[in-house]
Amino acid sequence: MIRRQTFAAGLAVVMLGASLGGCAAPSQLMQSERQWLVGRTYVVTGASSGFGRGVALKLASHGSNVILAARRTETLKEVAAEVRAAGGTPLVVTTDVSRPADIDRLAKAAVERFGRIDVWINNAGVGAIGRFEDVPLRDYDRVIDVNLKGVVYGSHTAMRLFRQQGYGTIVNISSVEGEVPLAYQAIYSASKHAVNGLGAALNQELRLNNQQNVKVVTVMPWAADTPFFQHVANYSGGTPRMILLDDPQTVVDTIVWASIHPTKEVAVGWKAQGAVAAHRLFPDLTEHIAGDVYHGVQIETAPPASPTSGTLHEPMRAGTTVDGGVRERMRREDQQRREQFGS
Repeated sequence: MIRRQTFAAGLAVVMLGASLGGCAAPSQLMQSERQWLVGRTYVVTGASSGFGRGVALKLASHGSNVILAARRTETLKEVAAEVRAAGGTPLVVTTDVSRPADIDRLAKAAVERFGRIDVWINNAGVGAIGRFEDVPLRDYDRVIDVNLKGVVYGSHTAMRLFRQQGYGTIVNISSVEGEVPLAYQAIYSASKHAVNGLGAALNQELRLNNQQNVKVVTVMPWAADTPFFQHVANYSGGTPRMILLDDPQTVVDTIVWASIHPTKEVAVGWKAQGAVAAHRLFPDLTEHIAGDVYHGVQIETAPPASPTSGTLHEPMRAGTTVDGGVRERMRREDQQRREQFGS
């Protein structure tokens, strides 16, 4: 009962915040927006699954050039075939974003092939779930290497190129956890707070140096149903879960829209907008509710799961789609729980 009351209170706070937030990005682009995408060159990291794969395919459908970057070469080749079939022009560059040399090679390959880069999307991300002291330090190192250093390396390379070109947009994929920290995801939250701070600082520099044609956008999605939950390192004792998961296509649409209409920060959808606005108005209350709700979902009710480092240190073959099937998996788990406990 307490957990249900906490969830209801949390939903009320989020909805209050959402009423004060902005509107969602449209799922359908206008003719002028679709025309803008034709022939534009995008770098997309983390392109082998989830948001990255979805963004690559949406860009391809509007005739963009898409440089596909991730660790899984064979999967990227599959994505490239889909990009080509959808009307885009792909380039596969196997990349570990935590390695500066890989990022440099990625940028050089893109420029050599297409002559320029219009938009650089730092999307690659990993996570680790569990009580802070239960997660191995080497896993935390890897989360920081990918989620923070990878964004730093990508932004640094793109910024230097865009200053030379005189234009360009960097889109950094953060999270609502870049605003609202979450228990049992301490280093993930820390990495996303850092991404938010990086974007804010870079925008200050661009303003002070009168670089009006270079933009940095920070996109903050709510948790979405992607293979992230299959790939995540997990030491929580239960299967990875989250409440009210968004459809990944909502985030994909917003990322593409934000690349056309760059603004400093974009919270994706009413839940993210509500959580961000609520946290700025009522930080202690919002964090209290977020912690209680996630504790109930992840620690108290999740079915047992063995510890795993997920894809942190080595990529896995599984989980190559845009949608992760997590909502359906959670429905099955919840039904089994109800049948077992009668509630």
